Amino acid sequence: MKYVLVSGGVISGVGKGIIASSTGLLLKTIGLRVTSIKIDPYINIDAGTMSPIEHGEVYVTDDGGEMDLDLGNYERYLLTTLTRDHNITTGKIYQHVIERERIGQYLGKTVQVVPHITNAIQDWIERVAKIPVDDSGAEPDVCIIELGGTVGDIESAPFIHAVSQLQRRAGRGNYAQIHVSYVPVLPPGPGGEQKTKPTQRAVSDVRSAGLNPDLIACRCEQPLEKSTIEKIANMCQMDRKQVIAVHNVSTTYHVPLLLERQKLLNTLSDLLDLTSVQLPTQRIEQGGKMWKNWVDLAHSQDHLRDTVSIALVGKYTSLHDAYTSLSKAFEHSAMHCRKKLKIIWVDSSHLEDETLEGAPAEFHKAWHDVCTADGVCVPGGFGTRGTLGMIKAITWARTKKVPYLGICLGMQLAVIEYARNVLGIEDAGSEELHPNAKNHAIVYMPEVDKTKLGGTMRLGKHPCIFQPGTEWSRLRALYGSAPQILERHRHRYEVNPEMVDQIEAAGLSFVGKDVKGERMEIVEIRDHPWFVGAQYHPEYLSRVLQPSKTVLGFFAAAAGCLDEVTQTISKDA
Repeated sequence: MKYVLVSGGVISGVGKGIIASSTGLLLKTIGLRVTSIKIDPYINIDAGTMSPIEHGEVYVTDDGGEMDLDLGNYERYLLTTLTRDHNITTGKIYQHVIERERIGQYLGKTVQVVPHITNAIQDWIERVAKIPVDDSGAEPDVCIIELGGTVGDIESAPFIHAVSQLQRRAGRGNYAQIHVSYVPVLPPGPGGEQKTKPTQRAVSDVRSAGLNPDLIACRCEQPLEKSTIEKIANMCQMDRKQVIAVHNVSTTYHVPLLLERQKLLNTLSDLLDLTSVQLPTQRIEQGGKMWKNWVDLAHSQDHLRDTVSIALVGKYTSLHDAYTSLSKAFEHSAMHCRKKLKIIWVDSSHLEDETLEGAPAEFHKAWHDVCTADGVCVPGGFGTRGTLGMIKAITWARTKKVPYLGICLGMQLAVIEYARNVLGIEDAGSEELHPNAKNHAIVYMPEVDKTKLGGTMRLGKHPCIFQPGTEWSRLRALYGSAPQILERHRHRYEVNPEMVDQIEAAGLSFVGKDVKGERMEIVEIRDHPWFVGAQYHPEYLSRVLQPSKTVLGFFAAAAGCLDEVTQTISKDA
C-alpha cells in the first residue's frame, strides 16, 4: 500500500480537501486504484449532531456514515464509494480503545496515548486503506490521507505522532507527504508582495512535530512569482520541483490541471516508486479516458455564455459549505448541459412577513431573487426557523410553473403546501414543525428513537421503486427502464401514510415508494414543467463525470433543455 498524507499549516480551510482529491484524481488517471481517509481531530463520534452553520454539511455514505464534507470531495472526484470508517475522529478512536480496555484486551496494562491510541490510529488506517472502493472489488493501490485542521493544534497531536510512525511502518518508497500552506499577499491585490514567512514557519512547525514534508503546496490568490517559489524552496531546504503553486482558478475543477502542469505525477512517481506497480492495459486506458473527459469538462466551462440561475432557498445560507454537495451537484449538471451556473442564496426567513415589517429591503430582495430565478430548490434541514418562507417559495414555484426541486425537508414541505393550498387543509403540518396541528401530513417514522439525535435517523442507501402507472413521470424518464433506484437518505420524518390517498387524489402523485410501498420517496406533479420532491438526498451520489439524474433533470428543466437531455440519456442507455 502506498500512502500520501496531506497536512495543512498557517490557517485552516486553505484547500487541503481539493488538493487531496485532485492528487488522488491524477493518480487514478494513470490506472491506479485510489482510496482516501479523512482524519478529523474533534471529539465527536461523527458529524451527525453538528450544526451546518458551524461545520458545514453532514455528508452521508452508502452505509449510513455521517461525516465531514471533504469525504464528498473524494467520492465526487474519484468515483469511489467510501464507508463510515473512512472518516476517523478522536471520538471514534477513543471509543474503540476504551471498549477494548473494558473487555481486557490490554492485559492489565496502563492504557496511554502512546502507544495505545497512536497504534489504534495506525491499525485503523491500514485496515480501512485495504477496503475496496470501486466496482472492481479489488484492494486499492494508493491511500490519500487528509489530516484535518492545522499542524500544531492540540487535538491533532496523537494523529501527527501516529502518521509519523506510519511512515516507518509503510517503509521507504511507500509514503509521501504534501504540506499545504498559505502565501498571503500584502497589501492585498495587484502589486502586493507575496509573503513567504508564514510558509517557512509552517514547515518548521511540521518538522518539529515529527513530520518531514516531501512537497509543499502553496495556496495563493494569484499565481506565485518565480522568485517566491525559489525563496520557499531555498528557505525550506527543498528542490524547486518540491514546491507546488496552487493559485485561485475559475473553478476547483481546474486544480488537477494546475497540478498536472507542474508534473506532480512525476514527482509522486519518484517518491512512491509507482513504476513498480503492475497495471493492466485496460486500467491505464480507462484512466486516460477519465482524464480526457475531465479536461474537456473543465475547459468547457471557460467558454460558456448562457447562464441558468437557481434560487437555493434554505435556512443555512449564511455558510455556503452547509450545502456543498448540492451546489456541486448543480455544477455537475451545468457542465453536462453546457451552461453557466448562478446560485442565488436566499435565506428562507427573509421571505416571511415578519421580515417585511423589520427589514423590508431584505424581504423585497429575497422575493426578487426567487421570482427572477430560472428554478427554485428547497434543500434539507431541521427545525422550524424559515420553514414558512420555504412554503411560500414552493407556492410560487408550483403556481407560476417554475421548475422546482424539493429535497428531504423540501419534499415534505411541498406535501404540506399542497395539502394546505390545494386540498384546503389549513392546519396541515408536521409533527416536527407544527406539533399542535390536528392534521399532520408529515410524521415521525415509527422506528425513530425520539430521545436521541446522533445516529437515530434513516441513514444511507435505500431502494426507491417507481410505481405502476407513473410512466409519464419526467424524473422516471431520466432513469430509463430501471424499475428501482438506490439513493442515500438522512431523515427521521416521513409522509403520513394515512393521508397519501387523499393527497394523490388531488393531483400530487407519489411516483416513487420504498420496497414495501409504505414510505413515500418521490412526489411529482404531472401538469408542471418540473415539480419534484425527493425524500432522499440526490446530491450525495452526484459525481463530476456522472451527475445525479434527479438534480440534472431539475437543472435541465430550468435551462429549457430537459427534452434534449432526456433523449440523450435514453440514447446512451
